[in-house]
Amino acid sequence: MSAPPSSVAAVATLPLLGVDFSSAPTRRKPIVLARGHADGSLLRLDAIELLPDLSAFSALLQRPGPWLGGFDLPFGLPRELVVAQGWPLAWLPWLRVYAALPRSEIRERFSAFCAARPAGAKFAHRATDGPAGSSPSMKWVNPPVAYMLHAGVPRLVDAGVTLAGLHAGDPQRVALEAYPGLLARELIGARSYKSDERAKQTPERLIARKDLVDALEQGRSRLGLRLKLRHAQRDELVADARGDRLDAVLCMLQAAWAATQSNHGLPPAIDPLEGWIVTAPWNADVGSAA
Repeated sequence: MSAPPSSVAAVATLPLLGVDFSSAPTRRKPIVLARGHADGSLLRLDAIELLPDLSAFSALLQRPGPWLGGFDLPFGLPRELVVAQGWPLAWLPWLRVYAALPRSEIRERFSAFCAARPAGAKFAHRATDGPAGSSPSMKWVNPPVAYMLHAGVPRLVDAGVTLAGLHAGDPQRVALEAYPGLLARELIGARSYKSDERAKQTPERLIARKDLVDALEQGRSRLGLRLKLRHAQRDELVADARGDRLDAVLCMLQAAWAATQSNHGLPPAIDPLEGWIVTAPWNADVGSAA
């Protein structure tokens, strides 16, 4: 894994990516890419790109480095689940087995795993899920993050990208697992700011997006970064009722913070099967989740 840039100037020139991922993208609901760069504590949004299919996503990953990206999809499954399935206990061999399964078999396996467990503890969790407040990476519905892992992570590996803390590839192209909900909750609490359902794209969610963008521009998060937008960009983020553009920007912000941190801000010891969500808190004294 590559070290973070050693100077402010290096950080300022490092292209930063934020990716709001979909396991089944379409032109109507594409994968969204935010591109930007840091200028001290100021994070400038350079452009938003829409990727209509997984081939376009694979092409993105092949763009020459250096770049550092935050990707909104899980990079690992709970160790408890991997053990229960009898899969290899090394990250890449396990991933290859998982990638070869059809989604129907993933659903059947994970459904059977949950059915055998007591109410209130149906899903297995990664160590990072609690501090990040994220959904279990084995969920196959609402949201289908298990399918996102299945569609996205093998493409990262096949493109030769480094997955920080898990898999060594090209040190000039580094991917981090990001989660926009972690940063959004810090700034606007539990308020919902997006929905894929038109009937739920309410004025209250519009106001929440405005408040979230305002908080990002004012630099009110613990990351110590302030988002710099042009007027048209601000309007675009607020107007996107699905929240995909805003989520991509939140992922980019998490990558920007990681660029300034030793070990990309990851704990010194993470489970090599599960991975860790960047910016999720952990206890520096003991190297564990906070």
